[in-house]
Amino acid sequence: MSESNAEAVASAVASATGAAADVAGDVAAGGWRRATGIAGVAIGVVAAGAAAGVAIERLTVGRGMRQRARLALDSAGPYGGLRGTPGKAYADDGTELYYEVDDVDEGDAAARAALTGRRRRLFGRRAPAPVTVVFSHGYCLNQDSWHFQRAALRGVVRTVHWDQRSHGRSGRGATQVRDGSPVTIEELGRDLKAVIDAAAPEGPIVLVGHSMGGMTVMALADAFPELIRERVVGVALVGTSSGRLGEVNFGLPVAGVNAVRRVLPGVLKALGQRAELVEKGRRATADLFAGIIKRYSFASRDVDPAVARFAERMIESTPIDVVAEYYPAFNDHDKTAALAHFAGLPVLVLAGVRDLVTPSEHSEEIAGLLPDAELVLVPDAGHLVMLEHPELVTDRLADLLARAGAVPAATTVDGYGSTSSSAGPGPG
Repeated sequence: MSESNAEAVASAVASATGAAADVAGDVAAGGWRRATGIAGVAIGVVAAGAAAGVAIERLTVGRGMRQRARLALDSAGPYGGLRGTPGKAYADDGTELYYEVDDVDEGDAAARAALTGRRRRLFGRRAPAPVTVVFSHGYCLNQDSWHFQRAALRGVVRTVHWDQRSHGRSGRGATQVRDGSPVTIEELGRDLKAVIDAAAPEGPIVLVGHSMGGMTVMALADAFPELIRERVVGVALVGTSSGRLGEVNFGLPVAGVNAVRRVLPGVLKALGQRAELVEKGRRATADLFAGIIKRYSFASRDVDPAVARFAERMIESTPIDVVAEYYPAFNDHDKTAALAHFAGLPVLVLAGVRDLVTPSEHSEEIAGLLPDAELVLVPDAGHLVMLEHPELVTDRLADLLARAGAVPAATTVDGYGSTSSSAGPGPG
């Protein structure tokens, strides 16, 4: 980092930390009118280093022009429009979990015959139920974050895409609403089990998880090792971590990281208690959030603006109270021991080298504990590597599926941005 950039980051950290402290003080005093006005800055404290770039953008691009650009990207971007056959599962606390299924294209007889032959060679004379690939998304995202991989695999293999509790089309976490309890990664593992029981009750499974979704997969293995042993035939862990997330510095100077860790949990909790008012302040600081989201999602300079806006829409649609109730789970997360349940399976571990959220070193540690895993580090990629480099991620997933017997070895996948007809009605 250059000296001028370091000074800008330090200044941004100081400003954001001060804003966070102001919000906390206003919360205590009941001064919500002022707190609302700076809430967006406070929530952005974890990404304070982006503020300098946003300030420059404000000087060079008018607010009206930025708003028009966002509207144009929203109307033109085809991303997130894929829908499948909808279904609902229910967590052990009653939370409604929404999922969609994309089935194999029955019209492709040749591919189906080849796949059946492949399965018989792998599993014996009697071909088992089709392999189902279950995709789990990350924090503040939803099932649409797998858009490109879903488009490429559509009709080739049976897939399940679901929204984690309080995200996307799933219901608010019942335990969180009823008791005010924070979410735990263990809870998410049980949620995934409920989705599998409803959407893929039999047959082999490939588990794919990004970031928090990867942690969810680890929690599933920890709680249900017999499921992994009896049914799972492959695992992909993308941009995730098995623990020690409390040590991540988010690309900030030491002083900034310490400030973030000191004030952010309290600020998030306080703001989450008055979500409706805070959301108004959050919308008022939309430009700051756009810069923060881009910095912490992507590393490429030439990322498609429509893709960046797509990510921004997903993240900004996550209510602040949901952001708050999930945050403590990451410091508590430690599923290193659970990785042993994946030993002997085809495993893909993939990460962006420039990921500031779950640094690639965490993926290297996972791969080190699974010596037979394929480790793929993408040089010019950030946290949302599956959106930033969709062809590469889809190619490695297709190879994993071939190794797991989910698709014939000669299968090709393409159409990374396809938004062809839905497999089912789905909600709007």
